[in-house]
Amino acid sequence: MKNILITGAAGEIGTVLRAGLCGSGRSLRLLDIKPQTAARVGEQCITADLTDPMAAQTAVKDIECVIHLAGVPREGPWNAILPNNVIATYNVFDAARLAGVKRIVFASSNHVMGYYRAQDTIAISLPPRPDSRYGVSKAFGEALGRMYADKYGIEVACLRIGSFRARPEDARQLATWISHRDMVELARCCIEAPAFHYLVLYGVSNNTRSKWQNPDAARIGYQPSDNAEQYAAELLTKTPPAGDPAADFHGGPFCALEFTGDASLIE
Repeated sequence: MKNILITGAAGEIGTVLRAGLCGSGRSLRLLDIKPQTAARVGEQCITADLTDPMAAQTAVKDIECVIHLAGVPREGPWNAILPNNVIATYNVFDAARLAGVKRIVFASSNHVMGYYRAQDTIAISLPPRPDSRYGVSKAFGEALGRMYADKYGIEVACLRIGSFRARPEDARQLATWISHRDMVELARCCIEAPAFHYLVLYGVSNNTRSKWQNPDAARIGYQPSDNAEQYAAELLTKTPPAGDPAADFHGGPFCALEFTGDASLIE
């Protein structure tokens, strides 16, 4: 697949993917609501708001694979999450259907599974347990992708991205970190993999402490290179106290935001 659309191309992940995927005969169409740096050879930069269905339809014209990153990238108020993470995602999927796009790579999040206990190993087959409005919006995107794969035959890969950083920043990220290099490799594998139907996989580096089972990674040939363990001695001191939802659940600080529930009831 040579004609690739990256939405949210001016964001943290989009900027890294833009640099890492450039070349190799690919044509990159780079979309964001914000201004971008000037297009280079093999690139086309467009400014668009994907809450407009017509803008989405224009963006996917002649595209083979969409990497959909655009949206509010962390927890926020519903009046921001709804248009940017729910409506815009629907618009992208439906525009892709109308245009005959072959494959969509959807940037989901580990926060879809945030309220599982931190010590538990999480299988892909477990039901969603989102920790935030943001997590709910990503669970919606995964469900939407499942429907578009089953009903319309679009190949869909949903990436439950962990902690995307140049380097991990706290003890939780010793398990959840994905490096810049591994994120580029994951995206490349999603673009170049042989035909598939619907996949859910974790966007995570080869971390010794990871608690996320990731069987679909092997199906697309993703073999991460980096391991957060080299930062362990420095970061193990940066751990929330026991009893704090940020320490007790996979979603970390997202679980603690606005928390007024009874953690003992969350099994």
